[in-house]
Amino acid sequence: MRIKKVVSQHRRDFFAIYECEYCGFEDKGRGYDDSYFHKNVIPSMKCSVCKKTASQDYQPIATKYPEGYEI
Repeated sequence: MRIKKVVSQHRRDFFAIYECEYCGFEDKGRGYDDSYFHKNVIPSMKCSVCKKTASQDYQPIATKYPEGYEI
């Protein structure tokens, strides 16, 4: 899965539309805007339709705030 669109964000908590890069299935869900979530959690999310995770060449998006920045 990958983030298709961030719908809303408050501090580091966000709500987004996730999209499967294989079958195109879209799912809505919450997330946390830090590098761990973008580099580890999102790529390991399984699509509920095709059951695949992100490919090896997955590129995480940048966080809204830099690491260590206190909001």
